[in-house]
Amino acid sequence: MLNIVLFGPPGAGKGTQAAKIVETFNLTHLSTGDILRGEIAAKTKLGLEAKKLMDQGNLVSDSIVIGMIENKIQQQTHTAGFIFDGFPRTTAQAEALDDVLSRSGEEVSGMITLEVDNEELIRRLLKRGEQTGRSDDNLNTIQRRIQVYQDQTAPVIEYYNKRGKYKPVEGKGDIDAIFSRIADVIKGLDNTQ
Repeated sequence: MLNIVLFGPPGAGKGTQAAKIVETFNLTHLSTGDILRGEIAAKTKLGLEAKKLMDQGNLVSDSIVIGMIENKIQQQTHTAGFIFDGFPRTTAQAEALDDVLSRSGEEVSGMITLEVDNEELIRRLLKRGEQTGRSDDNLNTIQRRIQVYQDQTAPVIEYYNKRGKYKPVEGKGDIDAIFSRIADVIKGLDNTQ
C-alpha cells in the first residue's frame, strides 16, 4: 500500500492538495481535522472537548487522535493506501502511526511537507476565515496555531527525515503547479506507477 503523510503548517493547503491526491492516486483520505469537525458538529463529548482546545489554538490529545485514526484504518479494508492529513502532529503520534501500520504489515511510504512562509499562511487563513466563518481563523488564534506548529509539530519532520521519508515540496503558487510537484514525489514513492 501507498501510505503518505501530508504535512505542513496551518494554511499550507493540505486539504486542497489531499483532495487532488485522493482523486489521482485512489487513496483513502484520513483528515484529523475533518474527523474532529464531524465530532464537533455532532456535539459529542469528544467534539466539545476538541472544540475548546482548537478554539484556543491547542492540539487535541494524542490518545484521542491516535484512537480515532486506528479506528478509521481498521474500517478501510479495501484501499490502495492512505493519505494522512493533519496527522501525525507530534513525534509520539508518528511513532504510534508506525506501530498501527506495522500491525498490518504496512509502513509510511513518505512524508510530503508543503513549505509556505508565515506571512503567506496568515494571509491564506484570514481569507479562509472570512469565507467560511471558521472560529479558529482569526489573527490571534492563527499566530498561536503557527507557533504551536513550529514548537510541537515541526519536530515530526526530523523524525521522518532520519528515516529517509521526508519529502519537502514548495507550497506556494498555483494549486495545479503545487500538485504537479507533489505527484512527482508520489510517483517516486510508488513502484506501481
